[in-house]
Amino acid sequence: MASYLAQQGKTVGILDLDITGPSIPMMFGITEKPIGGSYGIMPVLSKNGIKIMSMSLLLSNNEDAVIWRGLRIGGAVSQFLSDVFWEDLDYLLFDLPPGTSDVQLTLMQNVNLDGMIVVTSPQNLASTIVKKAVSMAEELNVKVLGTIENLSYCSCPKCGKKIDLFGNGEANKLKYQLLESIPIDPNISKLCDDGKIEDYPINFVNIYKVLKNM
Repeated sequence: MASYLAQQGKTVGILDLDITGPSIPMMFGITEKPIGGSYGIMPVLSKNGIKIMSMSLLLSNNEDAVIWRGLRIGGAVSQFLSDVFWEDLDYLLFDLPPGTSDVQLTLMQNVNLDGMIVVTSPQNLASTIVKKAVSMAEELNVKVLGTIENLSYCSCPKCGKKIDLFGNGEANKLKYQLLESIPIDPNISKLCDDGKIEDYPINFVNIYKVLKNM
């Protein structure tokens, strides 16, 4: 989503709030450490100018475990929200872990969010977990803009036939609009592993329409 918005000429930031399992810097090929400025911590720039901040950028070794209890995780989220200097942005995206943890609660109670986009997958188990996050957002008066279904389908390399490996339509069981479906594509995994996710030719025109109309 960040890559697509940047391709449309928008200034974009990503705050990776998966404190104990951060992955955004690796996907974007970022190893540079953030530096402090007169106004706060400066996020690191990706190849295409996306501003990124993550717990993994603050660790001396990216493979070090962050073994923290919920209260300390909530404190880390609060510090990110107050100390990172983003300058002018068109969009600031918060990448959240699954579920309804202290991370979501701290964010939703401290930031006036324009909306939340829910990411699910075709399995009924995934949609059950996602419904809990949606319920939390509704209770805290956060607008749900729609859903994205990941691992949605794959295409036969020989005939191009669409194959629903994990079932069909679980995202449609949520009461919000299905905005995009992301296929199972080995190239996505490879680009993430290589730190080149910005090179993936994603088309998120439906999400862009929703964001422009907010």
